[in-house]
Amino acid sequence: MTEDRLDALEIHAAQQQRMLDELSEALALQQKDIERLKARLARSDGRIAELEAGLPPVAAEKPPHY
Repeated sequence: MTEDRLDALEIHAAQQQRMLDELSEALALQQKDIERLKARLARSDGRIAELEAGLPPVAAEKPPHY
């Protein structure tokens, strides 16, 4: 293998490693965002349930237009 070809392969491998590192970092950040959003959604669901529990029960009456 010529020296130029070996250099080109090493450069290519280094570029791929850099891209993998960047993708891994992006994935880790997205996972943190997902976990944060899941926690926020759970809190919102709990708050909605609390608010709904404080409402009067819905009557099973037919609307006036029937």
